[in-house]
Amino acid sequence: MMNLREQFASFPRDMFAGTVVFLVALPLCLGIANASGVDPFAGLLSGIIGGLVVGLLSGSHLSVSGPAAGLVVIVVDGITRLGSFPSFLMAVLLAGAMQFGLGLLKAGRFAAYVPTSVIKGMLAAIGLLLIIKQTPLAAGLGNGAAGGTAGTITTPFGAMSVAACAIAIVSLAILASWETRAARRFALVRYVPAPLAVVLFGIALTLLLDFVAPGFAPPLEHRVSLPSLASLAALDQVFNWPQLTHLLNPDVWRLAMTIAIVASLETLLSLEAVEQIDPKKRPAQPDRELRAQGIGNMVAGAIGGLPITSVIVRSSANVNAGAQSRWSAIVHGVLLLVSVFALTAVINLIPLASLAAILIFTGLKLAKPSMFADAARQGLTRFVPFVVTIGAVLLTDLLMGIVLGIVCSVAFAIHVHMQRPITMARHDDHILLSLRKDVSFLAKVSLKEHLKAIPDRATVILDGSRADFIDPDVRDMIDEFLENAPARGIHVECRQLDPVARSSVKFAGFRMFLRRQ
Repeated sequence: MMNLREQFASFPRDMFAGTVVFLVALPLCLGIANASGVDPFAGLLSGIIGGLVVGLLSGSHLSVSGPAAGLVVIVVDGITRLGSFPSFLMAVLLAGAMQFGLGLLKAGRFAAYVPTSVIKGMLAAIGLLLIIKQTPLAAGLGNGAAGGTAGTITTPFGAMSVAACAIAIVSLAILASWETRAARRFALVRYVPAPLAVVLFGIALTLLLDFVAPGFAPPLEHRVSLPSLASLAALDQVFNWPQLTHLLNPDVWRLAMTIAIVASLETLLSLEAVEQIDPKKRPAQPDRELRAQGIGNMVAGAIGGLPITSVIVRSSANVNAGAQSRWSAIVHGVLLLVSVFALTAVINLIPLASLAAILIFTGLKLAKPSMFADAARQGLTRFVPFVVTIGAVLLTDLLMGIVLGIVCSVAFAIHVHMQRPITMARHDDHILLSLRKDVSFLAKVSLKEHLKAIPDRATVILDGSRADFIDPDVRDMIDEFLENAPARGIHVECRQLDPVARSSVKFAGFRMFLRRQ
């Protein structure tokens, strides 16, 4: 931990980094709120809580929390199933309590047991859903504009806004080119985050069209609509409160469990990624982070915010901006709070197509083709759970997708375990049967097949020198084989199969077959 003098000395760098993260987080908070179908204020509120509440309680030096694109699918589906945003907030509050409980139980380490293929499948599915759901918004469909009016084109899917399409296409081009080596040579690219550049372009084009050709400008319903807050007292009118009467609703608890699991996984994955890119390689305490995230989500659910996680996009921007401590995350939260009061007029000029383009680009990075190619190259044991997770998430929901992906991975692990602990090599009538590592009861089927394949009058070596554990059921099968071997004329030699440790099956003449121990 940094002492007070070190924190004071590094505060200017944290102030700069916090400002950069604020410029990245502002459009993301708005875009995630819009994609979730809730008021923009809910997204900003989660960003504020992530900076001020989680930032103060977290043990991570560089992680930044806020609303995450990975939870958009859960939010949309949850609000639809429960019927209202206040009911959904009850689930967020309960999810926060569950996360806090997981932190107290020191459950952070269990995330390491989730297969990588399942996690990648979950992220890829989220990316695909973001692309699918945000493409109509980027095209200006469903914005309430009538077909045939100025600036729209009638399509089989509805009236499409030409301005929204142009903004989305140029925004995607900006986002794609901003990260190239050629673009990094320009000072503007180095100091202006790509999401901010997209938002500034959208605002500039909106103002230009409003002045030159109002009929072609994005309509008001296709822009951010943040309520004006002239004072702290006005905040009470924009807060949403959880519906406590739904506390006993099983659907609320199921949704809360989904949010808690997915948000915890995303947080712990983000912590691991931040630790890798931290120049000082400072580790974070996962259980403390879960407790901090739990408190943050309880606050978000209590006053009307979206679910919160540690977000790698903001965290990496924080690291790249030279942050030294968690004060940068707190600064970014303070600036988001100030923007709610001071920048409402500017924020309301942002076209929703700009925010949709940011989320589509995020989806493309989550579901990039190279991820599918890498999974395919790693073999069926990785590729099948990856594909099963994606398909289950797209067809059902995130929690069911994760569960089915884990079940598929476990099934492959059991299959491999059943095949590999026992190997048989044969040369003419000489057979070597080797037991390796842990030979559990799951290997009984494989062992039975091998023993059945041994012909009469063969010479067999049973080698247990590489076995750390042999299940009693497996020993029973070996003992039974040894008992029947003389009648079949089979000569057996056992290596490091201790007769004292074998099962209660007794047979005459066993010791005469144990020539070498």
